[in-house]
Amino acid sequence: MLKAIDIHKHYNQLEVLKGVSLEIQKGEIVSIVGSSGAGKTTLLHILGSLDTCDKGEIFLNGTPFHHLRDKKLAHFRNKNIGFIFQFHHLLPEFSALENVCIPGWLAGRKKKEVEAEALRLLQKLGLEERTENKPNQLSGGEQQRVAVARALINKPAIVFADEPTGNLDSKNANELHDLFLQLRKEFQQTFLIVTHNEELAEMSDRILKMKDGLIFNE
Repeated sequence: MLKAIDIHKHYNQLEVLKGVSLEIQKGEIVSIVGSSGAGKTTLLHILGSLDTCDKGEIFLNGTPFHHLRDKKLAHFRNKNIGFIFQFHHLLPEFSALENVCIPGWLAGRKKKEVEAEALRLLQKLGLEERTENKPNQLSGGEQQRVAVARALINKPAIVFADEPTGNLDSKNANELHDLFLQLRKEFQQTFLIVTHNEELAEMSDRILKMKDGLIFNE
């Protein structure tokens, strides 16, 4: 599903990625681990089209998107990629339901269709009683589940998660682990996760270890 070939990235004189290649199959849960500064988040952002590489190729379901720019890239990202971050990035002025709907509305889908799908996702994630709550009325675990629903609203090919349990206590972190497994089982959802959480990494199908801008084993 996802294939990256010889990805390089520099920031000024600092070479952050030194020729990373990887492949991820549909329905896999893959974790990237490594010390701070290894290049994990940079790689995730490039694979998720939030940043560009200096050299290399990236394909998602056979489509090369490393050369796309501006509106075409934004449309491709909105349609094919979901994101879950350590900081939930929910818009404080909108309800949980509205936050989940936003990517669907941006995709130009019908308002009622998107709202129905968002409600279904929130119910599946145990938030049916919280749909009208603003983010500041939700717990950290509830906010992260809203972020998961938002990542799934457009039925993306892959979800990228950057330290998704970083701000959660152990109970909520374990619930999020179980949720990823459930989503993979029910929808064959593919996940690529950057994490320092050893339990989350061990739950994955594969662990990619990064050091000094390279993956040194698969």
